[in-house]
Amino acid sequence: MTEPNTAPKAPEGDSGGQGAEQVPMESAETPALDVILEEIDTVVEPVHEATSMAPAVGIAVAGGPMITLPGEVTAPAFERKGDSVRAGLSQAGPVAIAGMVVNAAGALVVVVVARLVTPQAYGDIAQLLGLFFILSMPGSAVLVGVVRRVTALQTSGQAHLIRQWVARVHRIALVALALEVVVVIVLRDWIAHQLSLPNSQGVVLILVAAGIWILLSVDRGLLQAHRAYRPLAGNLLMEGAIRTLFVVGLVAAGLGVAGYAFGVFIGEVVATAHAHWLASRVWADPATVPVKVASPDLLAAGVLARRKLLADVSAAFVGLALLGLLQNVDVILLGRLDHANVGPYAAISVASKALVFGAIALGAYLLPEATIRWNEGGHAIRQLGVTLIFLAVPAIVLLAIAEFIPHWFLTVVFSAKLSAGAPAFATLVGAMIFLSFSVLVTNYLFGTGSRWIVLLLVGGSGLALSLISAAHGQIVATARADLVVQAALAVAMGIAFASIHYRHRGRHWVGRLRLRRQAPAS
Repeated sequence: MTEPNTAPKAPEGDSGGQGAEQVPMESAETPALDVILEEIDTVVEPVHEATSMAPAVGIAVAGGPMITLPGEVTAPAFERKGDSVRAGLSQAGPVAIAGMVVNAAGALVVVVVARLVTPQAYGDIAQLLGLFFILSMPGSAVLVGVVRRVTALQTSGQAHLIRQWVARVHRIALVALALEVVVVIVLRDWIAHQLSLPNSQGVVLILVAAGIWILLSVDRGLLQAHRAYRPLAGNLLMEGAIRTLFVVGLVAAGLGVAGYAFGVFIGEVVATAHAHWLASRVWADPATVPVKVASPDLLAAGVLARRKLLADVSAAFVGLALLGLLQNVDVILLGRLDHANVGPYAAISVASKALVFGAIALGAYLLPEATIRWNEGGHAIRQLGVTLIFLAVPAIVLLAIAEFIPHWFLTVVFSAKLSAGAPAFATLVGAMIFLSFSVLVTNYLFGTGSRWIVLLLVGGSGLALSLISAAHGQIVATARADLVVQAALAVAMGIAFASIHYRHRGRHWVGRLRLRRQAPAS
């Protein structure tokens, strides 16, 4: 039985170093510029829903060892990385392009709707969308869980269990959705009252649409597990096109808030039905059945991996919901406390929170990278640094706009009727820069198996509810309270990040000393 973590020394004349002793990636003899360009290529490859790469080489258990599966070819890290870049350009490229198109269409819809409705109606829409994002963001955790579980079943010789498992997940999701519909219908008037909405129009539709999006994530996870990137890109485009068409059409027809919610609802229903059809087609192919036999040891390891996977996905589910709350709690509470000013605040909120959406997309790349590299005994600090660099450029540009020409920008983009929030624009952009940092670090730490960081998010959410409520609905005071909360959370995340890596470095050096002591005996 060969040892997977050892490799023969390369001949002295081998300049490529591919057969050299296993060393960390950071010490490979690669020019610094080439390394940076390679990392940039990897970041821009599948930043939209790119989490399907995580389990491709084994059962990746965050914070634990990588369980190697039979039939795998354990290539050097740099070889797997090169393959990933090439595969990403040809396979995941359509998903990235579709994501950019959908995001651009979404930005256009925001601007068009802002000019079609009154400031108060626009504020109502912003509050409902805040609820949508809070409830739908955990769908990303569901997607990751589906991808990792299905891939583990494939590579462990249990592919025949996939259909049964998927059917059970769909039943659970449908039952949960049905319960949500009942609860939302019963509480719709109470929810509208708590948000100071004039009526419950759109409350049921927008909240049910969020539940449907989680169901949609199940089938998108199946598409990613099959690496069916072109069908997945088509599904993204389908969702964006239907939502844009119906939202703009219904709002332009004079239906206002209810029309917006109905447009989002129709988009999610159509996208979910389309994704389910696509997933059924691609998984009907018998060629997807992989390894034939799995050893008892591997099956036992798979049981342990499933338990850790459930804990990881559960923590990510809660953590992403809390990040959604931190992203939208300000506009929701301001609308409840001072509904007359929610429209102008919604305008600066939409503009500044574009940074957070970028961080979420980059986090979809960072989470699997951190998981894989951490399981291999390394780290993904360089990958985190590259994502921060990508986020820094738009952050600096938006902060400069918010500081020097806020009124002009808001007037041009949203119209003069929504420009009253200009004095708070720069403050809120600063808050969202801190939150974007927290989003990236949270994804990174989830990749290391640090589930306890959910406690930091719980504390940050509690502090946000307290300080923003104390602002009593004043635009500038609300933005300042949000800035204090997000800055404090970012500092806490930074300390957690440094602490985890300090302990990891200690274990790394201990491991290297043990290997050196064992070297003569081998």
